[in-house]
Order: sequence, then C-alpha cells, then structure tokens
Amino acid sequence: MKAQAEKEKISLIGYIIVAIFFLLIMRLWQLQILQGNEYRKISESNRLRIVRIPAPRGIIFDRNHVPLVKNSAYFFASVIPGEFDHGKLPVLAKLLKMPAEELLARLSASQATPFVPAKLKQGLSLKEIAYIEARKSDIPGLMIEAEVSREYPYGELGAHLLGYLGKPSPSQLKEPSFKNIPPDMFVGQWGIEKLYDASLRGTPGQKIIEVNALGRQLRLLQERPPVKGDDLVISIDIDLQREAERAFGDRAGALVAIKPTTGEILGMVSKPSFDPNLFTRGMSREQWLSIAANKKNPMLNRALQSQYPPGSTFKIVTALAGLETGAITPDMKVDCRGGILLGNRRFGCWRKEGHGILSLHRAIVESCDVYFYEVGRRVGIDRIAQYAAALGLGQKTGIELGRERQGVVPSTAWKKETSGMPWFPGETLNAAIGQGYVAATPLQLASMMSAVANGGLRYKPSFVVHSEPAIAGRLTANPYNLEIIRKGLFGVVNERSGTGWAAKSYLTTVSGKTGTAQVVALGRGAGALHERFQDHAWFVAFAPHEHPEIALAVLVEHGGHGGAAAAPIAKTAIEAYLRPKPAPDTADH
Repeated sequence: MKAQAEKEKISLIGYIIVAIFFLLIMRLWQLQILQGNEYRKISESNRLRIVRIPAPRGIIFDRNHVPLVKNSAYFFASVIPGEFDHGKLPVLAKLLKMPAEELLARLSASQATPFVPAKLKQGLSLKEIAYIEARKSDIPGLMIEAEVSREYPYGELGAHLLGYLGKPSPSQLKEPSFKNIPPDMFVGQWGIEKLYDASLRGTPGQKIIEVNALGRQLRLLQERPPVKGDDLVISIDIDLQREAERAFGDRAGALVAIKPTTGEILGMVSKPSFDPNLFTRGMSREQWLSIAANKKNPMLNRALQSQYPPGSTFKIVTALAGLETGAITPDMKVDCRGGILLGNRRFGCWRKEGHGILSLHRAIVESCDVYFYEVGRRVGIDRIAQYAAALGLGQKTGIELGRERQGVVPSTAWKKETSGMPWFPGETLNAAIGQGYVAATPLQLASMMSAVANGGLRYKPSFVVHSEPAIAGRLTANPYNLEIIRKGLFGVVNERSGTGWAAKSYLTTVSGKTGTAQVVALGRGAGALHERFQDHAWFVAFAPHEHPEIALAVLVEHGGHGGAAAAPIAKTAIEAYLRPKPAPDTADH
C-alpha cells in the first residue's frame, strides 16, 4: 500500500514536470516564433540610439570678406520616450522648471518614434546644462543635445537685410521645399538668410550608437557625417552699413546704396531696427510684445516696404522731362517771387521771399519750387509720368528680399481709373515738385540716381558680388540733357548757394539733390508741429561725380529739411564706402 502511494506521488510529480516543460516550450515557441520579430525589434531599439548630427550653416561675408554671422551651439534637453519612466515626470518637471502637463504633451507627441529623442526644453544656458547633467542619472532617457544655431555679432546692424533663423512653421512644413527638413531644424525666415536658405543650410548627418541600460554609449555602429552649407559673399559693405546706421542715431528712416555699374546693393538701412539674436535664441513673451507694440514698427523694412512723397528729389524727373520734350531750354528763365497763382490758389516756394530771376542750373542748385511749377505746367503730367517710369518710379525694382511697395506715378489715366475724377491743373504743379499723389520707396530713388549717374541704365538690384548685371530698363535720353542735370546736382553740393552743402566731402566729389516732403498741409501762421507731422527729409546722391562708384537715397522720417537731416548721413555713408579698406582677415571662420 505504501509502495503504491509512493509510486502515484512520483507519477504526479512527473506529470507536473512534464506540464511545466510543456508550458515553457509553448512560451518559448510563442516568444521566438510567433512574436520573435516584434521582440527582436524592441531588443534592438532598446540598445540602439539614433542621433542626428546638425550641419554647420554657411557663413555670410560682406563684399570685403568680413564675416557678418557666425555659428554657435544651441543646447536643449531631450528624453528618449521609450526609456523614460513616467513615474519620474514630477521630478523631470522640477528639474527642467517646466509644467508637467507641457512635458507630458511633448512626450505623448513622440510616442510614435519611442527611440528618437523628444525635445523638451530649448535654448539652455551653460548654467542650466551643468545643473541638468549633475542630476540626469536619476531620470532614464534624459540627455543634453546640441544644435548648430546662428549668432549675429553686429546685433541690430543690418538686421532687415540679413534676416534671422527660426524653426519652420506648420504651414512651411507642408511646402515641397521643406519636405526633407526636420521640424526642429533652424531655417532662414527673413532677409538674406531666407533668400539663400537652400544653399546656406547644408545637410544634417546621423549616427546610430549602441548604449547600455544607463544610456552610456558603448560603440558607434553607423555614421553619416553632415555636409556644411555653402558660404556666401554678398555685396554689402559693412563699413558703409555701420557708419550709416550710426549717423541715423535714434531717428527713423532708411538708406539704400547701389553700385551704379552693376546694381549691387552696397548698403540697406532701415531704422529703427531689431536684434535678430532674439529670434534665434527664442525670445520671451515680454520681448516680443515690446517689439510688436513699438509704434515705430522696427520690423518694417522702410527701404522697400514704405513709400513716401519724394519731394524735391523728383525735380530731377521734371527737369529731364522738360529738356527732353523741348518744353524748356537750359537758359529759360523764370522770375520767382515766392509763389505763383493758378486761378484763385497760390502755390508757394519754400523760400518765401523768392529766388529772383533764375535759369535751370540755379533752379536745381537752390531747389526753386516756382521754376519747376512752370516746367510742370509746360510739360504736363502725362509726359512727367513717362519720364518718371523710364527712371524706374511707380514700379517694383524686382529685388528678391520681401514684399516691395510699387510707389505711385500719377497721370490723367491713373486718376480716372483710381477715383473716376478728371486731372486738375493744380495737381500737375504739386506733382512737378514731388508732392500730391507722387510716392516712391528709398530703393526706387536710389535706383533712379544710379541711372542718372551711369547715363541711363537701370539694373535689377542684386546682393551677389560680381554677378552678371541684369538690366531692368534703359532711359532713352540725350546725353547732353543728362549732363546738364548732373552739373546741377554737382552744384547742389559744391556751390555756395546749394541746398546740399552738408554733403560736401574732402574725400570725393558728391553730386546730389535735397528733398523736403510735406506730410501735412500747413495753414498760415502754423506753429511748432508734433514730430509725426513734421516734413520728411530726403537726399539722393552719387559719387565720385566724374566716375560714379556709389549712388544712394537717404530718408529721415519727420526729419525736416533734407539738406540738414539727410545730406550729412549720405556724406558719412559715401565716405565710409570710398575710404581705403584694410587687407581682409584671411583667418578661417
């Protein structure tokens, strides 16, 4: 009996052992056969980590090979979602000083790729990096990563021209040109950075590494090195840019300088400006509100996105129209007694006591309004509009930098189309001196002066040095008539009675034209005006007079008289460009 019981006990144990082995075999079959591929992938993912290697962005140099930007490291804290213990979320939130809800949202968005780092906090300082590194062993999957970002050593200088970098917006990521760009990669968002982004940005690399349970790298399995972006030499002269912006001080306005023989942009100023480093590093809400709430609109590129009455700088157009049509001769004289009557309305000259009897040369030099009223009356608005268009006014220059304003060159047909009203004779007198409906951008007036300087060719503005010049238009004019106007412009700066004497330089010969554009109509006895009602100050010029190398337009918003406010800035910019340069630094940037 006892032997029988022992035998049954042994049999039961044997059955149990067989059952256990059977279960183990079934489990092994399930794990290795049915789910083998799945767990193999998980196993591989657990020990492999994909790290993106950022590509250094190409450096932007000025025409003398001075670097205008530089690359810098941009650090951020990331977590491998597949390695992160969600029970550590409160600890992570305290460490990064971020709301736990925000961290959870970012981690949840990355669950589809559990072994690709999810960026949690960007733009870390060195102090923050040291603090996180000392504590990251408590949080599985936490790591510090680096991206190549942009630094603008000149700050606000040339910001509207250079632009800035930023992360692609959701709408940009839908565009074909952004198809292969990671959503967290810095790309050009404005200015030169945006215009040449495709060549500047380079191609990111990637490496696959094997890590242990603590996330430490064991070995490198695969690497694809990044490809640096192309360097770019642009036509800007940073000395001109710096000195011109310094000359503006706190005043709002714009300057555009062009090389008359090629159309290369030598300088482009828009004041007030902004610091592009704020956009690249990530600005606070308070910093953005301070920019957005600024009534002077620092984000507006006044050089091409604002248009103003050109004032007396437009007399160049009126004089050319008069000479070319034969309506006047260089010797035609007008008696300026401080104004003229047209019907029952008086049109005054800026010099209330009048200029006396004068011909074209002196009318240009002293900017006599009465003389040009008479020229406008003889020529007519439609002929004036014809020559304004030939000099590039009332049309976009084609610059590829942003939304460019077109300006306004009025005519009888234009007014009929826009308002349904006929053109009145008094409106011709206003247009002849650059007032009334006439409007232009600083870029257009700089292009106009470039054509006057080089004999009538208008080039499409370009930022590429030594590129093949693209002709945008050709002024068909008698060279003799152009020379008469150029001599008058020389007199504006270099004759004793000239309105632009403040631009006279001992370094070179400057020729130019002042302009004072009325903002509001003034009644008799008008006293001091608030700044926003004061006249705009213009000065357009080229130099040297004999063989022009630079043409420019300067506008000072509400600056008063062009000769006092704008001419000194033009002189500063011209001298900064023509002054001999030191040998370029050949160090590797």
